[in-house]
Amino acid sequence: MSDRQEKGKLGEDAICAELEKKGHSILARNYHKRVGEIDIISTIEPYIVFTEVKTRKLGAMVSGLEAVNNTKRKKIVLTADAYLTENHDLLIKYPFVRYDIAEVWITCATKPLIARINIVENAFDTEGIYTVN
Repeated sequence: MSDRQEKGKLGEDAICAELEKKGHSILARNYHKRVGEIDIISTIEPYIVFTEVKTRKLGAMVSGLEAVNNTKRKKIVLTADAYLTENHDLLIKYPFVRYDIAEVWITCATKPLIARINIVENAFDTEGIYTVN
């Protein structure tokens, strides 16, 4: 596993733990489809939550929120659609969909440590994703 992958996993592990503390049930991690990937899929009534995790070193020039641009958002939404198509029965118990972005800041030490996390609920929606140009 590369250094970047290890830091990403560290961030995702921290966010999963935080989501579980908040009452989420984790359904999937690193869900892949041809169009993209979703880091964490969870449920908390009444939502199915698709969370993009961005892990950054303290002092990074670009925040996790800034890193999730329109192209990335579109990939997340289309991948979420694929997941919902495969698991449409979930929509009976969890009729609403939410897109969150989680930021994780780590120390720059040899063995990185979590310095701070921030979970932005409803960070974006599907507006503009399904328009035909």
